[in-house]
Amino acid sequence: MTQTTLARLCLIALFSAGCSLLLMAAESTPESTPKVDFEKEIAPLFVDHCIRCHNPGNEKGDLSLATLQSIKDAGYLTPSKPEESYLLDVIHVSPDSGKAAMPKEGPPLAEEKIALLTRWIKEGAAWPAGLTLQEKSKADLSWWSLQPLANATLPDNKDAPADWQISPIDKLIYAGLKEKNLKPSPRATRRELIRRATYNLTGLPPTPEEVVAFEKDQSPDAYERLLDRLLDSPRYGEHWGRHWLDVVRFGESNGFERNVIIDNAWPFRDYVIRSFNEDKPFDQMVIEHLAGDVVDKNDPDVVVGTTFLVCGPYDNVGNQDPVQAAQIRANTIDDMIRTTGEAFLGLTVGCSRCHNHKFDPIKQQDYYSLYATFAGVRHGSRVIADPRDQQAQAQKRQPLQKEKGELLKQKQEIENAIQKRAEQKAAEYEKEWTREPAKRTGIEETFSPVTARFVKLTSQGLDTNPRTTTGYRVDEFEVWTAGDTPHNVALAKNGGKATGANSRVAGDFAGAYDVSLTIDGKIGACWIAGSPDLTIELAEPRTIDRIVFSSDRSGAAMSNYKATFLAEYKLEVSTDGKTWQEVASSRNRKPVSTAHRRQRFYDLEVTAEERKQLNEFNKQIRSVDQQLAAIPNPPSWWVGTHSQNNGPFHIFVGGNPQRKGEPVVPASMTTLSKVTEGYQLKADSPQGERRLELARWIVSKENPLTPRVLANRLWYYHFGTGIVSTPSDFGYMGTKPSHPELLDWLALQIQKNGWRLKDIQKQIMLSETYQQASTYREEAARVDSDSRLLWRFPPRRLSGEEIRDTLLSVTGKLNLKMGGPGFRLYKYLQDNVATYVPLEEFGPETYRRAVYHQNARAARVDLLTDFDCPDNAFAAPRRNTTTTPLQALTLMNHQFTLDLATFLAERLRQDAGAENVDQQIDRAFQLLYSRAPRAEEQQAARTLIAASDLEALCRAMINSNELIYLD
Repeated sequence: MTQTTLARLCLIALFSAGCSLLLMAAESTPESTPKVDFEKEIAPLFVDHCIRCHNPGNEKGDLSLATLQSIKDAGYLTPSKPEESYLLDVIHVSPDSGKAAMPKEGPPLAEEKIALLTRWIKEGAAWPAGLTLQEKSKADLSWWSLQPLANATLPDNKDAPADWQISPIDKLIYAGLKEKNLKPSPRATRRELIRRATYNLTGLPPTPEEVVAFEKDQSPDAYERLLDRLLDSPRYGEHWGRHWLDVVRFGESNGFERNVIIDNAWPFRDYVIRSFNEDKPFDQMVIEHLAGDVVDKNDPDVVVGTTFLVCGPYDNVGNQDPVQAAQIRANTIDDMIRTTGEAFLGLTVGCSRCHNHKFDPIKQQDYYSLYATFAGVRHGSRVIADPRDQQAQAQKRQPLQKEKGELLKQKQEIENAIQKRAEQKAAEYEKEWTREPAKRTGIEETFSPVTARFVKLTSQGLDTNPRTTTGYRVDEFEVWTAGDTPHNVALAKNGGKATGANSRVAGDFAGAYDVSLTIDGKIGACWIAGSPDLTIELAEPRTIDRIVFSSDRSGAAMSNYKATFLAEYKLEVSTDGKTWQEVASSRNRKPVSTAHRRQRFYDLEVTAEERKQLNEFNKQIRSVDQQLAAIPNPPSWWVGTHSQNNGPFHIFVGGNPQRKGEPVVPASMTTLSKVTEGYQLKADSPQGERRLELARWIVSKENPLTPRVLANRLWYYHFGTGIVSTPSDFGYMGTKPSHPELLDWLALQIQKNGWRLKDIQKQIMLSETYQQASTYREEAARVDSDSRLLWRFPPRRLSGEEIRDTLLSVTGKLNLKMGGPGFRLYKYLQDNVATYVPLEEFGPETYRRAVYHQNARAARVDLLTDFDCPDNAFAAPRRNTTTTPLQALTLMNHQFTLDLATFLAERLRQDAGAENVDQQIDRAFQLLYSRAPRAEEQQAARTLIAASDLEALCRAMINSNELIYLD
């Protein structure tokens, strides 16, 4: 080494040592840079740039930045060693591409932020104990809908018309119009008002007589008396009950792939209608919906409210995989959580199932606290009856059941004596049973060659029950000829014909279980016997010596169900189908079970006298059974079943039941923690108490959401658009209120009125805002095209139910029977899955109000579906209004409307006289349009009738816009 080189090395060493000393000095100086504050500097960096894609349940790249441990476990960070922390590598800009690997969305991190993160790691990556980072929602607890209800300051609209200065509703609406330099419309005509109010409250048209009377009544309170009459009408509850059934996704089939009809959910529909008619306080309805079985378990009219929890779709396919079963169960409870949150609170709580809500301040913890609340609820039916009624029925049954018990005891004594004698001869009997028991996968019988044209299999006992002779399955039945080259002459393609009753018919799949399947040469599909006998007719007499038949030839059915097979049988042949010869039987086979062994012993040992005695006992038992059957059973309703589930309950990470996170307990939502007094229960608290506490919290006076959401729904159903146009979403992704002060005023009015709805509805409909004409004004529309500010009453098309009910009403065919099981506008076909085939002919039993239709999910019902009646697979807080060619075609050509056109013509001839065309036309206009025809309309109608007939006029009027649009 040269001296020059040595000198250089010494200088470098001295410089390095000096730098180290300087650095040590700087680090030990009090004035040095303070340590990085994780919560103020690093946590915001992670939350703003990273946590959305890297959190529990959404661990892109298998990395969660929620905790220090999760970052370390993923191999992205080594405390105190920045050079070994891969986290820094992925956020640095690559010199080759000029881009950083992370964050994927958005620009690379600024250099100062990378330097800050590097310092934090170098300093040891301090992270406060127990802190878990979470993505911030777009809205926080200061969101408008989460604030307490505010008393409105009513504006002093001195320049408003006098009529607009009375109602707080009008004052607040007018202030909004004034701000946009808009003026309200004049009052609607009396004809428009009665039609509007009658449809709005009852969903039916006013009668011509009612219209005339209202137009003639010029007293100041005529309109108010009209509203009182309509609010008191039983038709009110039917119409407004339909609205609420939309909101709570009420359906009468279970949905999913099976979609089986539910025939005992209708009491909930009647309960809702009854509740609206009685003006039941809405807070009471909420409590009954969530915990009716808790507040009054002995009152069926209260308990039925809990159908709310189980009237949504649910998967009942019965998956045996425990992982899939857990997922299905989680989906089922999710439906209850979503519906509760949206119907009562206007919160999309379901969006926090897999993670904290992205937009609203709803934590995943809130979702799973509700999960724990509903964990004891399952879909199903149970007996609902007053205890006194149940006791009375039990008292009627008790003596009969006692009598039946005595008869069964005496019968059993005789049968035991027979069995005892038979057991003493067991060895003698059993030595005859030399062959293997019958098997579902195949039974083969060989015998001496015999000539036959007919072959008959007779059931003498099924494997499941030795005394049952029908219901067995046969997937293939073979008859083989004798000789060196045997042929299966039973095959249909060889001329064979099979005869036997079918016990099961799939209406949506012709021949699914037909007897012809026994000779089609294929295995798998089965005939299910509806009679003991299966007879095969051959194409011609043949010499046969072997018969083979099976219920499950491949054995594949064993994994899903046990194909019921014949354990006891006999085989006979005939040349003429009249005289039969037995060629084989199961008598010398071993019995398939102990029950079959006992039955054989009985058949071999019973004496004539014993048989006579047993027949007499059977006769007496049947008589008692008939008397028991005559006593009506207490009703069983679709209200769900409840069982105690003590947890423990956890957050499901990513919504996956197999990934359990932090524990949770039944509790109120933190979303409203600043304005309501919350609650928290133990995990093992009674399951009913959990639901009751939730209901009470939802309707507590401090909870601003429930009355706001309810007030908005009322406004929506009166004006066609809510003050908040997203009725079940008062969060960030919903719309903000057009009139926030009015919304709070309405909500407070609901609370002041004890949660009764009729009074506030009357106030709305008495307002000048509601009574405006719907006349279009171009200058106003330029400012407010949707009339959200209500410069006019928004016209609307009638709903599908209103259209159908109107057609029945004006033709005089509407059956106003209330309550009870619904009618069907489809033919119901059910096998493993259900099929709903729309009817093509309609009888009087279908002429009830549409609310009483048995609404199955995914079931198309022509007129109702064409006019936007929603599929109740989901809640429908707001209905769509579409315009399609099918709507006109349905009104013009559907068999239902053709029938009603005929009925309408018959009514017109009856009301106005068969020969008086002008009066028929006048009556038609009064019935359908609530007005008299204009001169040109009268002439056009005369011309049409002369060219065709009165039915043609009726068809044209049924298909008119004026009938189905409301001004």
